[in-house]
Amino acid sequence: QVQLVESGGGLVQAGGSLRLSCAASERTASSYAMGWFRQAPGKEREFVATISASGAFTLYSDSAKGRFTISRDNAKNTMYLQMNSLKPEDTAVYYCAASVGQARFTRTSQVNYWGQGTQVTVSS
Repeated sequence: QVQLVESGGGLVQAGGSLRLSCAASERTASSYAMGWFRQAPGKEREFVATISASGAFTLYSDSAKGRFTISRDNAKNTMYLQMNSLKPEDTAVYYCAASVGQARFTRTSQVNYWGQGTQVTVSS
């Protein structure tokens, strides 16, 4: 059972930056595709970005493209999300996710493991 722990959330002004981290408890997570989702109050959880097990392939939502960068360091069992040019509409709880057997994923139904979430609040 892989446990995922996010960190790095917080309060930031519009235009600012944050870097989220997701640490996996097991080394086997380095063989899984991983990603980030977010959920704003009253809304469904939505896809943000995904990265393949090797890190060679990445995919972003339209809202994240050009502003966010997903990366991973398999030697540290850790994935990152660098968020720049943040907007108030980026305010949400951000969840780390891992998918077994998928090269990439964008749907919550494809996720096998979730982190507990970290709050990101962007003030205007």
